[in-house]
Amino acid sequence: MKNPRKVFQALTMILQFGLNMIVPIAICMALGIWLDKKYDMPWVILVLFFAGALAGFTSIYKMAKPFMKSERKRHEK
Repeated sequence: MKNPRKVFQALTMILQFGLNMIVPIAICMALGIWLDKKYDMPWVILVLFFAGALAGFTSIYKMAKPFMKSERKRHEK
């Protein structure tokens, strides 16, 4: 292993990507299930699922954007 620190940084980033995707979807799905049980609106689960997925993708994009810029600069040198 050439640089264990870089490996751990990469694993940390992968874990953050996963959490940034799963958490908003889980929260929105839980809210959707609760609203469905309370008000009998099954369509709200689907709407909130897609809202959670969009929030997750947005979060991942914002987190990856600076990393991609630094990688691009590193390859230009």
